[in-house]
Amino acid sequence: MDTNIGLLILMVIGGGAGVITSLYLLVSFPAVIIWKIYRKFRYGYKLTD
Repeated sequence: MDTNIGLLILMVIGGGAGVITSLYLLVSFPAVIIWKIYRKFRYGYKLTD
């Protein structure tokens, strides 16, 4: 195996950061939309508030 250990560590850290941000977006966007719809029906707020 010719790969430098430092490069391998950087690849793992970069890949982990990409996975974490992707999971955050995957969870946060639907959560915000559901929260806005809930407030619309519960309190009568506009979806843009």
